[in-house]
Amino acid sequence: MPMARSNTIPMSFPPFAGVVRRLVLANAAVYFGVAVLSWLAPGLTGPLVDTLRLQPAAVAQGEIWQLGTYCFIHLGLWEILFAMLTLWFCGSLLEGAYGGRWLKELYFTSAIGGAAVASAISFTHVLRLSPQSVANGAWAGIFGVMVGLAMRMGEQEFLLFFVVSIRAKYMVAIYILIAVAILLMNHGAFSALLQLSGALCGWLYVRYAPRRGLGYGVGEQYYAMRNAYYRAKRRHAAKKFEVYMGKQGRTVHFDKEGRYVDPDEKKDPNDKRWMN
Repeated sequence: MPMARSNTIPMSFPPFAGVVRRLVLANAAVYFGVAVLSWLAPGLTGPLVDTLRLQPAAVAQGEIWQLGTYCFIHLGLWEILFAMLTLWFCGSLLEGAYGGRWLKELYFTSAIGGAAVASAISFTHVLRLSPQSVANGAWAGIFGVMVGLAMRMGEQEFLLFFVVSIRAKYMVAIYILIAVAILLMNHGAFSALLQLSGALCGWLYVRYAPRRGLGYGVGEQYYAMRNAYYRAKRRHAAKKFEVYMGKQGRTVHFDKEGRYVDPDEKKDPNDKRWMN
């Protein structure tokens, strides 16, 4: 389990708040919910878990919700404990530096994108992979978070398993090499492929997504397109008005931005206050 430090070993845990807290609590709630259901109605637990876990063949048949639900399914206590501790320590650093929206987009881009990539590769049967394989757990999203940490805070030092001091970039490299080894040994290969696919999607997000996140970038593009549409509409209306007034024997002028030009008044051509 990694524990972050800078110059000295801290004696306290990182903040447990924001997106990191919501993700950890959501995973814990699903885990204990499944545990309670298996106690109350054991006959329903198996079919429910199978419906929520990731199976490429099922996704291809229309169960696309598995691309998102699988990352909340954990079947072992140590599995979820180790995963959530890693998410807490790594995610809290990124959230503190880049904000909750950025971290949330990174996590789900890695989890959902990694599931889509791994599912597609499984149909090639490379390395004896099969679309009938199943996987679950938050590790694809966590691998994306760890890659983001290595890219943005690679020199940050950790206490690996609370014992060994190691920099983030080397720690993440070790995790990736272990996943590659598992993939090549074909024991739990699909889960390892899912983790590596999540790491790839995390790298793509950090490398190419806007600094403030995809949501902010999409919003900026939307408002830019909307404003461009209204400006074009204004210019078109100005031209029609010029033609109409010309037929009435009067001459009016508009500039190239659709602003009325008063012949008796000089205006600053750089005045943009009228624009959206």
